Amino acid sequence: MMKKLLLFIFFITTLYANILQETIDSAPLGATLKLPSGIYTGNIVINKPITIVGNSDGAIIDGEGRGKVITINSSNVTLKNLTIRNSGTQMYNLDSAIFINKSKNSEISNCKILNSLYGIDMLMVEDSNISNNFITSYDNAIGLRGDALKIWHSHNNIISNNTIDRVRDVTINYSNNNKIINNHITNSRFAMSIGHSKENLINENIFKYNSVSLMLMMTQDTIVTNNTIQSSKGAAGIGVMIKGGSNLIFKHNALKYNAKGMYIDSKWTEIGMKRYITNNDISYNKEAIHFHLTIRNNTFTNNEFIGNIDDIVKSTEGFETKLNVVEHNYWDRYTGFDKDGDNIGDTSHKIYQYADRLWHYNNKVKFFYASPIMTILDFLAQIAPFIDPILILEDTKPIVKKIEKK
Repeated sequence: MMKKLLLFIFFITTLYANILQETIDSAPLGATLKLPSGIYTGNIVINKPITIVGNSDGAIIDGEGRGKVITINSSNVTLKNLTIRNSGTQMYNLDSAIFINKSKNSEISNCKILNSLYGIDMLMVEDSNISNNFITSYDNAIGLRGDALKIWHSHNNIISNNTIDRVRDVTINYSNNNKIINNHITNSRFAMSIGHSKENLINENIFKYNSVSLMLMMTQDTIVTNNTIQSSKGAAGIGVMIKGGSNLIFKHNALKYNAKGMYIDSKWTEIGMKRYITNNDISYNKEAIHFHLTIRNNTFTNNEFIGNIDDIVKSTEGFETKLNVVEHNYWDRYTGFDKDGDNIGDTSHKIYQYADRLWHYNNKVKFFYASPIMTILDFLAQIAPFIDPILILEDTKPIVKKIEKK
């Protein structure tokens, strides 16, 4: 049975030097340290299985602006109900509130991480739980803040119910089979950037007011479901950015109020279906889906496209559209009929690219999006284009009436 060690330290002035470190070093393996209210000096190193719990909200571990506040070099370490603050400020040292190094079965929960460059830096961490924490960075320019979570070569972890605000990024690289559930990330640069990783689940998160909410770079077998992704900031704000990768399942998400709802950069050499984008609400964006190079190997089914200024945009010429499955989507611009009453349009919904639509390529002209004069030009381009338009996407079975979801 795990032994418990209770620290009876009742004064609330700063506890200096190495009292907490000495207590950790002298505690038996698996001990539980219960910290009363007080300020404990940081730069703590944990080299054994141990639990540190704040007895109240006033248990503070302060790094005093130097280095890493807590370094964990052991498996089976738990930190709960602590305020951890004031890491160092050196980017090249990856100064952080918590650095977890080659650990398994650890837990960081119900902690507040304040005024720290990086929040939690995880290197080769497995089977661990990061949950119910509040994380913010120093009040620097956004590019000079650190990452709330920096996850590297870490697998089978649960990242859940965290609130993250005003950091630079959350980065997850070379990390597989992690569950990222019910987090709330706001006012950051890349709310979540996942690269070269496999079999991660991103479920029921809320992303708001970030420059890019979700970036997926060369990921495989990733599931993104039931997330709210909205109000990405700036003229180039992107809800979801996808580059390369394979077998992305993107379903039941709300993608709203972004400059670009989804930005897809895929190669013309891709083989086989890569992205399954189904049952999403993609509404009120400036551009719902923006393709950079080529439009191929995508499945778009049962999505709703409502109130977007442009539903589909392609930023480069050439590269034939092919090998897509596009059907049973609701488009508020569809103008066809449904004579047999099956709620599927009698004609397909075709989206063209007109060479004379300068606002697709010129950011200065884009300023006038949705103005009366641009609306007139858009209408004229459709009824009397100067040259033949290019078909960029076709829904062969468009839904005529929006189906209300229960």
